[in-house]
Amino acid sequence: MKKQFAVLSILIIFVLSIPVYAGVPMTTVEATVNRVLDVLRAAKLKSPAAKEKKKEKLRIIYKDMFDEIEFSKRTLTRNWNKFSPAERVEFVNLFEQILEKSYIDKILDYSNEKVDFYKESMLSENQAEIQTKIVTASKEIPIFYRMILKDGKWKVYDVVVENVSLVQNYRTQFNDILIKDTPEQLLEILRKKVKAQ
Repeated sequence: MKKQFAVLSILIIFVLSIPVYAGVPMTTVEATVNRVLDVLRAAKLKSPAAKEKKKEKLRIIYKDMFDEIEFSKRTLTRNWNKFSPAERVEFVNLFEQILEKSYIDKILDYSNEKVDFYKESMLSENQAEIQTKIVTASKEIPIFYRMILKDGKWKVYDVVVENVSLVQNYRTQFNDILIKDTPEQLLEILRKKVKAQ
């Protein structure tokens, strides 16, 4: 009896020690992606006249899904400290608009492909990677979402599409600019890019 009680106690301690967030990053990504798919599949949003309404709905989901400050910090890395507080706010805002446009433009091309959510890896207590793939008639496109837990909510801070990280891609571009130019000059480049969108 004592032996059974000891085994039961160990099992209870083990179960109670499992982090409460296990599975939450995957569930969060899956729920968000399904919200996006619902918008893309909505019959009343299929017409060309409804394109702006569709974009607005996707924009709301995008803002809820991504941690723009984390995205910006990880993209600028050490260069983040070269920006004044006001420049950081402007950078986050401009970078968000560029990423949002790129993200929305890409997903508007969706034509009823299947999305498979197949693996969640905890990178640390507050970071996770969710591995998914889009399955088309001719190929599979791997898309990994890197997430961070902040204020009790899991948000995406990087997306890796076919082994290309958005953070690393932009980091290379911005580092090349900041080697020779100032934060203000980078901001001016981003302002022009946003205006041209």
